[in-house]
Amino acid sequence: MPLVNSKPILEEAMRGHFAVGAFNANNMEQVQAIVEAAQEERAPVILQVSQGAIRYAGMAFAAGLVKIAASIADIPVVLHLDHGTDFDQNVRCLRAGFTSLMYDGSKRPFEENVATTKRITEIAHIVGIPVEAELGQVLKIQDGVTPEDVLAAMTDPAQAAEFVRRTGCDSLAVACGSVHGMTQREATIDIERLKAIRAVTNIPLVLHGSSGVKHESVLEAIANGICKVNVATTLNEALLSGIRRAAAEFPEETDPRKILGVGREAVKEVVREKIRLFGSAGTIDSTGGFVSGKKQFRSVELGDIE
Repeated sequence: MPLVNSKPILEEAMRGHFAVGAFNANNMEQVQAIVEAAQEERAPVILQVSQGAIRYAGMAFAAGLVKIAASIADIPVVLHLDHGTDFDQNVRCLRAGFTSLMYDGSKRPFEENVATTKRITEIAHIVGIPVEAELGQVLKIQDGVTPEDVLAAMTDPAQAAEFVRRTGCDSLAVACGSVHGMTQREATIDIERLKAIRAVTNIPLVLHGSSGVKHESVLEAIANGICKVNVATTLNEALLSGIRRAAAEFPEETDPRKILGVGREAVKEVVREKIRLFGSAGTIDSTGGFVSGKKQFRSVELGDIE
């Protein structure tokens, strides 16, 4: 089916108490793995293309791969810009057919973040495309952050209320304990802060840096307003782990497809696990729409999740 808009999907997630998996895709194998897993699990899915992926593959290839994958699937697929850090990049992605945008002005002063987010939102809304913004800052583990750094960068609920009101953004990425690039699940979410943000914004909230968050904390975050969960580091680890394993097992292999295929399957299984964890499995019926009247609650057995 054609690419879809993220706004109704995230609003459905809010009503149904589940979260939509937003998976970063850097190459064909990852795109295929993400969409195939979502299709088999009957879940909506957001494929995220970062500025790094655009630099690596080029806009036409990065967007084109997702569009092709969506066209042969019968589940809702969103093409989303992840961490667009300037106005021009968002406009280029809008022109390229992205069905969801993000402006990340979290490193900018508050007023500058408000002004640029508002400008992008106004333009995107003219053609019905939603915009995710970020307030507070989800830091990077590579920068050597301390717990004190993470706390200082968290989203202020009072600022969040003003930010959403003034910008008109459709969803908000919040900093509440996660860190980008973590390879171990050690982080926990500040649930009281999340509850406070949810109470004053009433729009879908987004969790970045989920690869390093404990599963129990992810579930609690979803129960308290997180409707979109970003996954990147874990997918890259799975792809490379599969490739290394296959290359070691078959050192004489000269067909790269046989090596890359193992990596693709590894990514697919991680995506499947995350979709089940987030509660979105089984929410899409055979026509590609949401299962009528189905409510999702946290009934997953964590013992069954790696």
